[in-house]
Amino acid sequence: MDDITLNNGLTLPPIGFGVFQSSPEDTVDAVRTALEVGYRHIDTAAAYGNERQVGEAIRASDVDRDDIVVETKVFPTDYGYDETLHAFEKATGKLGIDTIDVLILHQPAPDRFEKTVQAYKALETLYADGKVRAIGVSNFMPHHLRSLLEQTDVIPALNQIELHPYFTQPDVQRADAEHGILDQAWSPIGGITFYPGWGSDERVSVMEDATIRQIAEAHGRTPAQVMLRWHVQQGRNAIPKSTNPGRIAENFDVFDFTLSDDELGRLDGLDTGRRSGPDPDGDSSRFDARTIPEA
Repeated sequence: MDDITLNNGLTLPPIGFGVFQSSPEDTVDAVRTALEVGYRHIDTAAAYGNERQVGEAIRASDVDRDDIVVETKVFPTDYGYDETLHAFEKATGKLGIDTIDVLILHQPAPDRFEKTVQAYKALETLYADGKVRAIGVSNFMPHHLRSLLEQTDVIPALNQIELHPYFTQPDVQRADAEHGILDQAWSPIGGITFYPGWGSDERVSVMEDATIRQIAEAHGRTPAQVMLRWHVQQGRNAIPKSTNPGRIAENFDVFDFTLSDDELGRLDGLDTGRRSGPDPDGDSSRFDARTIPEA
């Protein structure tokens, strides 16, 4: 599949590699394995506590840095104009790079949105100065996006959101499409259905869904591969995550089969409309306990 072209011309692969919940100890080996398999887009975040290990893995690999899209996120406790400029310095110091390919805001933090706007304006400055190649947001709902666009100049290149067959967020996808913003799925194969501390006790694993399993069997594939192919064919960027070498390779092996329009429609039809991860409109004070260290 061809790379995806963002609204500012930057390209990134349709499948990236995520390190959410990967311990620092596991991250280096996982990222090195991903790069050996063929991934060329690595997604991390200040809040994940493993930016340094992502940088170590990139330097230890045989892949040229210029061939890798490095994406990270600014955490809400670093929102504000000057604070976000400093967050960039913290991130580049840990990653060991001068330029960040994609830098995004981790949450909308709506009850302190004035600081969110100032943080995004800092991203605009970093973008204008050539220190980042693309800027964006994460977990922004249409009303967050609308308010941001009214107060800033650069349209986000992407919006990283919870998106899997059980929660497709069509309203967010429509709002993003209206502005040429790429949908980036941070839970592309439904692992969020078991996100600790959130959602209903009655959650069912997407991996066990009968429809997905039937489609997978028809293609001789796994449910995870079917879900990732669903994202790829619908033009989204998906970021699966694993520290298991076999699964890392499996998640990248989705480019030599095609889902029919009927199969895509059946997968779309699994949407429950129920969020499993944190509510983007939730109380932002939940972020205050986490401070992003300097080094």
